[in-house]
Amino acid sequence: MSQGTVTPAEINDGSGPTGGIRKRMLIDGVLVDKERIFDSVNPATGEVLGAAPDGDVADAEAAIAAARKAFEESGWATDIALRARCLDQLHSALIEHAEELRDLTIADVGATRMLTHGNQLDAPIEIVRYYADLLPEYPLTEELEDIEIRGEKHRRWIEKEAAGVVSAIVAYNYPNQLALAKLAPALAAGCTVVLKAAPDTPLITLAIGELIAEHTDIPAGVVNVISSSSVEVGKVMTTHPEVDVVTFTGSTPVGKQIMAAASDSLKRVFLELGGKSALVVLDDADLTSAAMFAAFTICSHAGQGCALTTRLVVPRAVHDQLVEMVAAMLDRVTMGDPNDLKTYLGPLISERQRDKVDGMVKRAVEAGARMVRGGTRVHPGFFYTPTLLADVEPDSEIAQEEVFGPVLAVIPHDGDDHAVEIANNSRYGLSGGVLSADEERAIAVGRRIRTGTFSVNGGNYFTPDMPFGGYKESGIGRELGTPGLEEFFELKAFATKVAS
Repeated sequence: MSQGTVTPAEINDGSGPTGGIRKRMLIDGVLVDKERIFDSVNPATGEVLGAAPDGDVADAEAAIAAARKAFEESGWATDIALRARCLDQLHSALIEHAEELRDLTIADVGATRMLTHGNQLDAPIEIVRYYADLLPEYPLTEELEDIEIRGEKHRRWIEKEAAGVVSAIVAYNYPNQLALAKLAPALAAGCTVVLKAAPDTPLITLAIGELIAEHTDIPAGVVNVISSSSVEVGKVMTTHPEVDVVTFTGSTPVGKQIMAAASDSLKRVFLELGGKSALVVLDDADLTSAAMFAAFTICSHAGQGCALTTRLVVPRAVHDQLVEMVAAMLDRVTMGDPNDLKTYLGPLISERQRDKVDGMVKRAVEAGARMVRGGTRVHPGFFYTPTLLADVEPDSEIAQEEVFGPVLAVIPHDGDDHAVEIANNSRYGLSGGVLSADEERAIAVGRRIRTGTFSVNGGNYFTPDMPFGGYKESGIGRELGTPGLEEFFELKAFATKVAS
């Protein structure tokens, strides 16, 4: 990322040395301009799209201080009606400005227009609606049975209270989904939030902050949205003594660093991290359906999804046949301009990410995997052709490490037990799937695979009311659903003597 300086006036009117789109940070209810900026690049063209304020440690500290003050003084933590109304306003603002957000998401993220009608934009907006509707009916108090001690009656109950100030750090791949899946439940619970945009996709997250400032009654300091190219800002957000909860989506190595850093003050941490999910094909599955499911899943958002099934575990007897069927499906995938509704496969986020993907593919071939399709860079932009690797060894790098690109590794199995063993042969445990003509058999296999989410015969678990998260090194905690709301509560146990 290149850096430069512009004046606040240049930021506001869109002029300046780098040109393009300008967005502002939201700190303590004020939309903040910065002279120091960093570029956001359109992944489909490789050209500079615009610039974001390059926030520093002082900005992060100011945002945290504003969030703490708002939590203690604004009444947000206790006013359920205000929270529900403001979430409703945010939902309305997102709907009203959806087309602007759609265009910005396509340009900033490289998401296809097709995908913005699903998990890149339209579906995340409905997360806000879900929590706005849930909040008024969600029980914040649980009455327990009265007990008697030495002839005296004691009433007992549990109350759920907002956990406090939340540091929310999102990844670049699905920034709308990740931001709203953290913001909506945290706000519904009564927390205040400092949201940090991903450095590769800052503009779309900052745009959400601008909508909050301009179209909701959310009190100053309740939501703060910052952007920065500096790792020091993230460190402050995960170690600051005034932060109570850290929620992070990103890579497992960074998640481990955050957990270690937060441990000094025993902050609550929940993490949505990497995955290396397996799609298990049983010997009675329809191969055409399996080939289609595998091929089009791996190409969704150019493979940049932590829950995508990047390992295809297939019966050894049909390995070669299914590989050829998947290859034929990949030949039908449309790659190109993300703005075109017919485009299915868009670009990777950056040249850096494309280098990583290409390096892993080359090493896989050197280690003995058979290249069936793909493995090619396409210019301009950061495109990479759908890549199919066959005869992959279960313990190889390509079968064990997250690629985050449109790369599918095919691994043969010798029956249900062996397939389960291969699927569980991973330090990750985020998701997976199974395909079979026998639903009960498929469910039985799914129950043996240690992941936080699981799809049987193409079932969709990714909805606002379903908890999302992983086992093992795929993370701690859950987003979405009522479990996602409960991540932002503290429990307080009350007891009082009942007057005789």
